[in-house]
Amino acid sequence: MAILQKIRQMIIDREYYISTHAEEEMLDDELERSDVEHAILKGWIEKKMTKDIRGTRYRIEGPAFDGRLIHVICRFKEDINLIIITIYAIR
Repeated sequence: MAILQKIRQMIIDREYYISTHAEEEMLDDELERSDVEHAILKGWIEKKMTKDIRGTRYRIEGPAFDGRLIHVICRFKEDINLIIITIYAIR
């Protein structure tokens, strides 16, 4: 299964966790959980970041429900859970 498909399936199955930092960033940019899910389901992997000792991170770019483009940065935690590290609107 391709990485983006795996990420999307974890979103559909609700097998993901949004970090406290990501929740704070969502509030700052007036984003909801549904915006994050929509961006992942409709977006694309814009960048793969491999230099983190905690694991490869993926920057997904996609649309929020209001049309703004947002970035969602996530990684797999122990290959069983997806963690959303941060989220922000592209300005």
